[in-house]
Order: sequence, then structure tokens, then C-alpha cells
Amino acid sequence: MLYKFLLFGAVIAVVLSPSRGAQAQQGFSLQEIAPGVYAHQGETAMMSAENLGGIANLGAIVGDDSVAIIDTGGSLVEARAFLHALREKTSKPIRYVINTHAHPDHVFGNKAFVAAGVTFVGHINLPRALVMRGPYYLSSFKTVMGSLIDEVEIIAPTLTVSEKMMLDLGGRKLQLTAWKTAHSDCDLTILDDVSQTLFAGDLLFLKHTPVVDGSLLGFLDVADQLARIPAVRVVAGHGPMIGAWPEALDAQRIYLNRLTLDLRQAIKKGTGVSEAVKSVAQEEGAKWRLFENYHARNATAGYAELEWETP
Repeated sequence: MLYKFLLFGAVIAVVLSPSRGAQAQQGFSLQEIAPGVYAHQGETAMMSAENLGGIANLGAIVGDDSVAIIDTGGSLVEARAFLHALREKTSKPIRYVINTHAHPDHVFGNKAFVAAGVTFVGHINLPRALVMRGPYYLSSFKTVMGSLIDEVEIIAPTLTVSEKMMLDLGGRKLQLTAWKTAHSDCDLTILDDVSQTLFAGDLLFLKHTPVVDGSLLGFLDVADQLARIPAVRVVAGHGPMIGAWPEALDAQRIYLNRLTLDLRQAIKKGTGVSEAVKSVAQEEGAKWRLFENYHARNATAGYAELEWETP
């Protein structure tokens, strides 16, 4: 289906002219949002050849000894620009590349960071997700991204997190938490103990319509648990990259709760999925960008989940 094709994209890589690669480097902004903590804001858009797949927010955390990368972007051009920008900030070795989940805009720049001493880290379900979806990602977005996908390799983590894990960068520890199915079935968050900055991945969308690729009810439940994390700021997976914590969750919770309530009412009335999708949570549309791209998909997935609830 088209929405799935548009959402997940393909594993993207590029063989571009040096001039275009240089343009990507010049256009890549890496902002220090707290001492030693850097973030890049992606475009609030669909993945395309024009934006080089650069639609996700990315991060880097620098310790006394080493660096952790948080997501690598939607193409190798973007990832190489990320690496170039990082090297202007620090020469410390990259020890970890942490992927917050399996979607292409977050993981398909991974190849740019392959080097001796670098460990790729992810949710315990991430390797399986990449095996199951990788071939689809590669083939389905060829028509959208063209030659941008030709060089990419799907790189799975060799270090996986089943519940919680601490990574030490030297004078700075990161707490990684693996969540139950919510946005996806392999969501991972990262909390920096020094700055109390939380990288939420796609468990948090700001202004960009939230996307349910896992469980609507799980998404809501995880949001409640996330709110208890002792952070002072959060980096969202999409949209404006920084939000106050936990207030940043409010709009997303309202949308997901409204969608859940409306779907339950539609199901109770016997409204079919095709009709329900046209009406549920429509008042939320003005609050979110890309609503027309993702809301119908969310409603369809939510209907399929909720119609099996016990009355």
C-alpha cells in the first residue's frame, strides 16, 4: 500500500557528485544542546532524493574517552555529512552507534560509521526487524530514491538490549532502555546521566504526526512510563528536536487518546474500518504536519488492534 511505501522508505545510500556531497556537508547543522550533547534536526517531510532521506533527528554524545552516535540518518550522504560535522566538534573515537529502531530514516546511514572499535547497538528485536523488512525497504523505495539506495548495506547491532543497559563513554554514562511494542516493536531510548537529556527516538513526535507501526495501546502505555524518566529535556525522533520534559509528551498523548476513543466508539457502533478511518480524530488534523500521510494508516492499524478487545 502506498502509505506503507511512503512511510518506511528504503535503505538509502548514494553515489553522488563531490559537489552534492559538499552541499550536504554545508547544509548539515549539528547543534550543542547541552555540554557534550549534540543534535541535528531533520526535515519534517517524507523521505525523498531531494532531502537525501534526512527527515529524522540525530544525535551524538561525547564523553571523556569516546563518542556515542544516536541514529545515522536516511542515506549515506546524510550520514557522511553528520560524521563531517561531528569531526569539527571532536576528534574522540566513536565507540557506539545506537539505533533507536529499524526505520530507514534512522538506520540507513549506518555504513558511514563502520570502523574498527565501533559497536552497533539496538533493541533485542532490531536484528530480526531488519532481516524481515530490509529486503522490502531496499526494493520498494528504488523508484523514490533512485541511485541513492545502491550503496547502502543493512547493518544490524551486535550488542542488543533486552531491558536496560549502561554504556560508559568515560565520565558519562548512558542508560539504554528497551520498550515493549509501541511506535515499533524495537524502540530504544537513551538517557545521558550528565546532562539528563533523553533521546526518545520515535517514541516522541513533535508537530510531526505520530506514527503507529507497532501498537496503539502500547504507544499510550509506554508514554505513561516515559513520563516518569528523570530528564530535563528530550530530543524527539521527528519535528522540533528539543522539548521540555515531560510536557513534550502532551500533544502526542492527546492525539493517540483521541484516536483510541473514537475508534472504540466506531467499533461499538459497528462502523466498518473504511468508514471509521474517514472520521476518527479528524479534529486533530490542524495540529499536526503530514497528517494526510500518516493518520489514515494509524487509524487502520488501530482499528485492527482494538476490534479484538474484550467488551
